Amino acid sequence: MRILLIGGSGFLSGTVARSALAAGHDVWAVTRGQRALPAGVHGLIADRHDSAALSRVVRAVGIAFDLAVDCIGYKVEDMRQDIALLPGLARHFVFISTDFVFDPRHRLFPQTVEHRAFLQDDSYGAHKRRCEEALLAADCGALTWTILRPCHIYGPGSLLGCLPRHGRDPELLARLRRGESLQLVGGGHYLQQPVFAADLARLVLACPAAAHAHGRIFHTAGSDIVESVRYYEIIADLLGVPLRVEELPVDAYRAAHPEHASFLCHRIYDMRPLADAGLPVPGTRLVDGLREHVRSLTSDR
Repeated sequence: MRILLIGGSGFLSGTVARSALAAGHDVWAVTRGQRALPAGVHGLIADRHDSAALSRVVRAVGIAFDLAVDCIGYKVEDMRQDIALLPGLARHFVFISTDFVFDPRHRLFPQTVEHRAFLQDDSYGAHKRRCEEALLAADCGALTWTILRPCHIYGPGSLLGCLPRHGRDPELLARLRRGESLQLVGGGHYLQQPVFAADLARLVLACPAAAHAHGRIFHTAGSDIVESVRYYEIIADLLGVPLRVEELPVDAYRAAHPEHASFLCHRIYDMRPLADAGLPVPGTRLVDGLREHVRSLTSDR
């Protein structure tokens, strides 16, 4: 396939790029040129906030893409830009949304795609939902599309940590080695299904060929349902150190940090819709994925 990535030097976009190259695909990536791209990716330099420049550099490639992936779209203006640019330039479009689109006060167990209790505020999840709505309402002509809603994404290329105070914490491994207590809201007893980035990348690449995935939204989660504290326990075990936890009271933390409400709930999903649509269900065991992730952060020591 010929693949266009909007974003390509970040964590997920870089993982998609490397997975695509390993599978023999040709990859172009639009970035601002501030970070290196994976070797083998054709770089296109433009700021996506300059729609004219973005359109100019993409059209100058002079080809039709089999797949376009927006890994960084966040505001509805980004989606409107995709809708204006991609019809006629790409055959299929994958938009990376988030499981934070839902109001955490009204979640189901497991959460279903059909449930419509969405956030309506100024949060990250609410903005992603507005992007989804813009795509759902658009006339994209022959361009087909799929929306993926990953939960916590982990793997090489990212920092570790899945809860506030120690989410994407650059000092996490050092804290554990020093024997410090991790401050986990509610003791880390929220259920979730972290998804390994390479599994998510394989799923993205499979969407164009899966006709039953076109025009649909899918939750995208890993195979293991665990308490968040278990995520940290695995990391500590891999380091060969004990995990010490200081429990932060939920109500007090939520009142002080309402912006973190979407982390403070159970986030579990049924992956059968992916399988039914002929898409690869993420299957990397959490312990195996975290082992690879930890190794990537410690290999230079």
